[in-house]
Amino acid sequence: MNSPIMIACAHGTSNPQGAAEVNALRDAIAALRPGLDVREAYVDVQQPDLVDVVAGLPEGESAVVVPLLLSVGYHVKVDIARAVKSRPGSLAAAPLGPDPRLAALLDQRLREAGVTDRDAVVLAAAGSSNPNAAVSVEELLGHLSELRSNRIVAAYGASAKPSVPDAVAMLREEAEGGAGAGESAGGVDLGGRVVIASYLLAPGYFHDQLAKAGADLVTAPLLPSPVLAEIALERYDAAVAAAR
Repeated sequence: MNSPIMIACAHGTSNPQGAAEVNALRDAIAALRPGLDVREAYVDVQQPDLVDVVAGLPEGESAVVVPLLLSVGYHVKVDIARAVKSRPGSLAAAPLGPDPRLAALLDQRLREAGVTDRDAVVLAAAGSSNPNAAVSVEELLGHLSELRSNRIVAAYGASAKPSVPDAVAMLREEAEGGAGAGESAGGVDLGGRVVIASYLLAPGYFHDQLAKAGADLVTAPLLPSPVLAEIALERYDAAVAAAR
């Protein structure tokens, strides 16, 4: 029996580097699983559109849509769910996050950027109107807090609060001994720097906005990393196993 086709579905971006990083992720998935048919699709900005990819599947072939997304949100619950429902025999896998390995990757990016225990960290996610997305980010924050002693707060680029600039301003005030300092700071001796940990897959619009949020430092996105390809395949396998 042939393995179902994997439709590796990303958000889409107009940033050439971001697009290249996501394409490289698909190549890495295929390299880890020789023989697996890995197809490209997007829910926004880029082509081919997920709906068209699902509609164009070969007759009688099953498929698993793997969201190359970091949390459950509108695109998972609506766009991907709708596309899967339109095609009998197709399934939707879970998104890439939350996962402790992503927290370890964020910790690596922070260390690469020279972040110390005295720095305050904003965990910056894209954001979604779906409350489950914020729950996913808070879970990831919990994993990251197990790895680092920093003061860490979650914030969002859109559709959820606090915004990244607001979170940066709050931590800046805490570091300067302002109204937000004291008990809410968790007793951490802040060194004055406020750092944004980019909980984003690749360069693009949301990552560009982080540079404008007033932090002292912004880490690189999660890609490139072999961890993302490993997680994507695990999500695919879990969906296939559940269907059987």
